[in-house]
Amino acid sequence: MLAIHPEVELSKYELLEELGHGGMATVYRARDPRLGRDVAIKVIHRHLRESPEVAARFRSEALAVAKVKHPNIVEVYDVSAEDEADKYLVVELIRGITLRQLLLERGPLPPEIAACIAVEVARGLGCAHREAVVHRDIKPENVLLNMDRDLDPPSGASSARVKLTDFGIAKLLDVQGVTHTGQVLGSPAHMAPEQIEGRDVDARADVFGAGVLLYEMLTGVLPFEGKNPAQVLRKVLDGVFLPAERQLPKVGSAYGKIANQALARLAEDRTASATVFGDALESELRSLGIQDVRREISKFLDEPDAYITEHERLIPEVISKAATAARAQGDVIRAASLFNRALAYRPDDTQLLAEVAGLARRGRLRRKLVAGALMITAVAGVGAGVYSWGRQETSKDNASNSQSENDISSEVLPGQAKTPPLPVVKKPPDVQIKVTLPDPVEPAQIAVVRSPRKSAGRLSKPSRPKSKGARVVRTAVVGPQNARVRIDGQLLQWYQRHTLSIGPHTFEFVPPNSECCETSPPTTVTIVAGEGVQVVRGVIKFRPAILRLAAPDGSRASCGIGGVIVAGASRTIPMDQPSRLLRCTIFPPAGENTKPRRIDADLRPGRTFTLRNH
Repeated sequence: MLAIHPEVELSKYELLEELGHGGMATVYRARDPRLGRDVAIKVIHRHLRESPEVAARFRSEALAVAKVKHPNIVEVYDVSAEDEADKYLVVELIRGITLRQLLLERGPLPPEIAACIAVEVARGLGCAHREAVVHRDIKPENVLLNMDRDLDPPSGASSARVKLTDFGIAKLLDVQGVTHTGQVLGSPAHMAPEQIEGRDVDARADVFGAGVLLYEMLTGVLPFEGKNPAQVLRKVLDGVFLPAERQLPKVGSAYGKIANQALARLAEDRTASATVFGDALESELRSLGIQDVRREISKFLDEPDAYITEHERLIPEVISKAATAARAQGDVIRAASLFNRALAYRPDDTQLLAEVAGLARRGRLRRKLVAGALMITAVAGVGAGVYSWGRQETSKDNASNSQSENDISSEVLPGQAKTPPLPVVKKPPDVQIKVTLPDPVEPAQIAVVRSPRKSAGRLSKPSRPKSKGARVVRTAVVGPQNARVRIDGQLLQWYQRHTLSIGPHTFEFVPPNSECCETSPPTTVTIVAGEGVQVVRGVIKFRPAILRLAAPDGSRASCGIGGVIVAGASRTIPMDQPSRLLRCTIFPPAGENTKPRRIDADLRPGRTFTLRNH
């Protein structure tokens, strides 16, 4: 049945190649001969199919997601029958990369692109939540970026390019699922506290996961990190992390605030829903002139290097313009935060420095005015209290003095008027007033402090413990993601973290095979002492694909970015990804009365694809 994996037998589908595998299933690219389309098939591992719980969880994915139809969710086409030996799920085939691969290659994304991707994720989650489906494992590995698009889209149209996949541990809110056994399912760094603790989980757990996703896209690091899963889980439960805008100032407080709110430890303190989360991001994007998030993502994925260069050049001006508008509307806080973000891009810009300094002076003036008004109010209040207290004491003394008057009345000379006794006013108790002033440009918060209070601890950046003479090293591959790395002669998985001694080490990034990719020479990298993780990046280049036209003389094929190919000729197509789909139109020779034929060319690195006009 199948040369790739002879132990897998699917009667309705032709398996073409393995795309990847995880702890639960192997994913294949397959052909559905009935509908004439390629699909992705997730086949559950043979050693797991005997477990009733795993089989139920696997099937629940199909039942939950099949009813959710949305452009940002991978569509489910089919599921294995109860009596079939192999358990599988047939889903929409997405040609592209995962968000994890993009982050490994690029590091932190431009904040606007991170926000656009998060908006798309929020749209998909919002639809799923309306169908009572909770994903429960939102992470970059489960976000797909579709690298294909129509070469001739309708004017003004833009296709969805972000897809949520793998609802493998999702459950229906109105059904008792297999996750009620007390198991902790999901990725520790992306799990909500209530999910870790085994409490009831609802859509707000996905909001937390979306917040972690946004934070990592914005900063390039996770909000909760540790040396092992137990440490990560503890940090999630403690809810302590460095705000995104402090982790990377270019993020800005607007995006940082949205991420921070989604990461609230208590579900009731979190952003109310995925829709509210996405709306907040869209609002900020619109204020910076981005109206179509899908179009913005497409521009970035098409030419990421050019996009980043242009973004770095233009975004300070866009932010400054928005800051000026906010200041004109009297929103000093937003103006200050925007100017500070622009300053993070251009730290030596004297005009931006002057704007920030001017807002700081306005903040100090406002602070002084408010402080002065409070002082007058406080002193007036104290004076009123002393006056009232004095009247009470005077009444008491008057009563006492009246008795004294009666006692000495016989000593008053005839014709002399009695002199009323003077009230005796005692010294009021000391009242100490302490005025707490805010930092410049922040909202004035003045308070009379009558007793010392324990101040809340400031959030500090989680740091890794120093290891004397060694450092944690992470390798990243630009190229095929099923490659491996050889460190000092030892062949290892590239995505694992390694503790290496300080000093030079030899790294060799090994492609999965010689057909698809070029072998890169070994390189020596010096591991330096320091905190955090040192990243070593390796580049494995894909070999070009060959596109050939086999057709009668005089025929030609137009393949968009692949150019025009005449009959019998070949064209070399550069490849920067594992596959590329070109839509070609084959035109018959001049004078032949046949219609042009449309063919999809599925290009693979190092392989030849032949276009045939029959």
